[in-house]
Amino acid sequence: MDTATTPQIRNVALVGHAGSGKTTLVEALLHRAGVTTRPGRVEDGTTVTDHEPEAIAHGISLSANLAPMTWTCATGATTRINLIDTPGFADFAGATDAALAVADLAVVVVSAVDGVEVGTEQVWAQCEAAGIPRLIFVTKEDRPRADFHAVLAELRARFGTGVVPLQLPLGEEESLHGVADVLTEESFDYDASGQARPAEAPDDVAAEQHELHEQVTEEIVSGDDDALERYLSGEVPSASELETSLAHEVLAGTAFPVLLGSALTGVGVDQLAEYVCELGPSPADRPTTLMAGDTEVEVTADPAGEPALLVFRTVTDPFVGQLSLFKVLSGTVRNDMRLVNATTGQEERLHGLFFLRGKEHLPTTTVVAGDIAAAPKLAGSPTGSVLALGKVPLRFRGLPERGTPYAVALQPATQADDDKLSAALAKLVAEDPTLRVERVGGAGAGQTVMRGLGDVHVTVAIERLARKFGVEVRTEPVKVAYRETITRPTEAEGRLKKQSGGHGQFAIAQLRLRPLERGAGVTFKDSVVGGAIPRNYIPAVERGVREAMAAGGPRGFEVVDVEVECYDGKHHSVDSSEMAFRTAAVLGVKEALAKGGTTVLEPVCTVRVRVPTAQQGDVMGDLSARRGRISSTDVLDGDVCQIEALVPEAELTRYVADLRSITGGHGEFDTEFSHYEPVPDHLVAKLTES
Repeated sequence: MDTATTPQIRNVALVGHAGSGKTTLVEALLHRAGVTTRPGRVEDGTTVTDHEPEAIAHGISLSANLAPMTWTCATGATTRINLIDTPGFADFAGATDAALAVADLAVVVVSAVDGVEVGTEQVWAQCEAAGIPRLIFVTKEDRPRADFHAVLAELRARFGTGVVPLQLPLGEEESLHGVADVLTEESFDYDASGQARPAEAPDDVAAEQHELHEQVTEEIVSGDDDALERYLSGEVPSASELETSLAHEVLAGTAFPVLLGSALTGVGVDQLAEYVCELGPSPADRPTTLMAGDTEVEVTADPAGEPALLVFRTVTDPFVGQLSLFKVLSGTVRNDMRLVNATTGQEERLHGLFFLRGKEHLPTTTVVAGDIAAAPKLAGSPTGSVLALGKVPLRFRGLPERGTPYAVALQPATQADDDKLSAALAKLVAEDPTLRVERVGGAGAGQTVMRGLGDVHVTVAIERLARKFGVEVRTEPVKVAYRETITRPTEAEGRLKKQSGGHGQFAIAQLRLRPLERGAGVTFKDSVVGGAIPRNYIPAVERGVREAMAAGGPRGFEVVDVEVECYDGKHHSVDSSEMAFRTAAVLGVKEALAKGGTTVLEPVCTVRVRVPTAQQGDVMGDLSARRGRISSTDVLDGDVCQIEALVPEAELTRYVADLRSITGGHGEFDTEFSHYEPVPDHLVAKLTES
């Protein structure tokens, strides 16, 4: 592709609820711009952006994918539009975060049939948090039950008076054949190929079009004192003047224009591209904020500035290796240029630059400020890295932190898979930083745990693990970290006496165990007097005590919150040794635990759930059914209620999916470990059986 100038670049993320039609709209835009000869279909797995086998198999977008195109406006000017197709499913919200980190405009795609859905509200909140200007496109206007006016009312009710309709449909549902533009008061009919021609709007539409024109004009000029004064004096602003004023309001985040159309029939698709070029900000209009130490630094997209780029996504290509997708924040990046990772100080050579359209690589030698491209083998620069020439270490503030409430344990299918697992997981996490991988539990009983935003997120990651890295794994539930403790003081004697020729083994350790408060762990107390156990053997006794506690009590769980006192013992001048006293201590602890009995403890988490107030009762009832104890409830802004409860960790293994089901996707929660407490007696037997 030809290199564009910074003012003529538009970086546009298409966001919205899952199934709202984002990927189909990308296909329509690419086809209308002449990039493709025919639009691909999600159902057939032939779209440009959803090209990965997992996305095709699941029928949904799973990552943020690029599709650059060149659009020639009605004025004759050409604009480079970098379309970024994002997932709508909540499990892949991290990919939308990455797209918004480099986008300068978000097109919020809303279905004319389904209206404002939970995913619409979630991506709107993401855009607000990222400070991204927004434009709304109501698609599927050709479908049965499409209702633009109902959707417009929903948008205004949910997102405020800044929602500005710029178009009206000519016909609707199967009879949709064109759009009426509010700013210019022109109308357009579309033929079967998606080409527009001027048309006359029906009288009722023309009347509404004129009324909206007056309303929109007043709303636009009211944000500019000079324009408002001229308007009140009788001077009517032209359509181009209104567009200029509206573009400033879009950039400021005070106006959200609404367009409409159908990606399948092509109605309104060209108008969307036109308005993206006319109203959407260029990278030069939106400086990027980086951190230099604790100081915020604004980096302007100036092609003549000092080169700097941000890596916002890492992809592992089975043929090329690691690919780094980046946005040039400043300056002009050229092939074979050497830049320094501002965080690590590692130098990287940018060799083999290319633009990425789906899976297609479009070689280039130059990438100007504001544009998005890719480079292979930047191994020392993971997602979030800033590469620059300057000596000042610049740091990206990072993507929003997201909890990982869903977890599974991974078990390699074969020894060969086990050998490759660690390296493959590291590459997988580099591709998707919202995944977490950790090793939990002790040696022999430990588990490799993968955590994600939901079950689909983790399932797709495991599929990629097999396809990209050839590592097959089985999954199993994550073991809850149960513990045991004693309920009353007890004593025991640890005795080891063996003689089989030569030096024997002899050690006696008298131990006294007593319970401690929750969270105290295991403490060791030395009360031996008179040299009954020589001082050099006492550390061995302590090691044996701690090993026995870690190995587990009568029910097999690690023992905690116990003080072990060694108050007496015996030794032999020849047959005693550190190993003997260590073994004696282990035997003594096991005997004491068996004699005194233990109680099983379970981890309890503090859970904070945020749901619409109307669903508060359902959620509280569900938490109670999970043995939860409600601590508090608070009403937050936006008719949202926060419920705080103490819930056993064992009851939360699938809570992310269950909460979405109860609340229709509106609920969200976070957890943190609180404390351990005894497991109810009727559940202890089930634990020991499992």
